[in-house]
Amino acid sequence: MEKTIHQGRNVKRFREMLGIKQEALALSLGDDWNQKKVSLLEAKEVIDDKLLEEVAKELKVPVEAIKNFDEEAAIYNIQNNYEGSNPGASAVNGGNQNYNCTFNAIDKIVELYEEVLKVEREKIVLLEKIIELKK
Repeated sequence: MEKTIHQGRNVKRFREMLGIKQEALALSLGDDWNQKKVSLLEAKEVIDDKLLEEVAKELKVPVEAIKNFDEEAAIYNIQNNYEGSNPGASAVNGGNQNYNCTFNAIDKIVELYEEVLKVEREKIVLLEKIIELKK
């Protein structure tokens, strides 16, 4: 049995993970958008490809992420990677006794922090636009 991906729900998940309100997304999508329209979009199981591209661009995520993200599969993968193949192994090291890191973890943390700062700055700009529109 093939499981379908609910694209609207995925838009909502990514929007929420990024800390973006429906009103802010509506504002960034254009004048003909409002909070209600974003809410209706998030209720759709399948979203038109052109619209999905616009939304993905505003959320700064790949279209494929919205089309293919499956929360159950992600949880399954996380659990399997976390618990590892050795049921008695320590959860601290993910169950893998011979893990060799091939990247500098601090560099990755810095990259992630910089990306979070960038997104936060963009949110501030959007919120300032919303405030200006409401004046």
